[in-house]
Amino acid sequence: MWSVSAIIGLLIAGIILGILGRLLAPGRQAIPFWLTIVAGIVGALVGNLVAGWTGVATTDGFDWWRHIFQVIAAVIAVILAASLYPKARSHA
Repeated sequence: MWSVSAIIGLLIAGIILGILGRLLAPGRQAIPFWLTIVAGIVGALVGNLVAGWTGVATTDGFDWWRHIFQVIAAVIAVILAASLYPKARSHA
């Protein structure tokens, strides 16, 4: 079960990683801010999984590799979100 502090931490990480992903992704991303946060949350979760799979999830000191994996995953998530999000809504 997720604790309240874990959910708040994931939201904060999602905001930070989403913004970093959006800054580092090439081109212009025409996505709303809420989707940027979702992409950041996905980046945080996927980055943690990759860090666990590679054996660097917990290290002495600052977890550089885990954070690098999170940022890379967030950039990919932002690019995917921008490519899948509808550019314009039809006014039928």
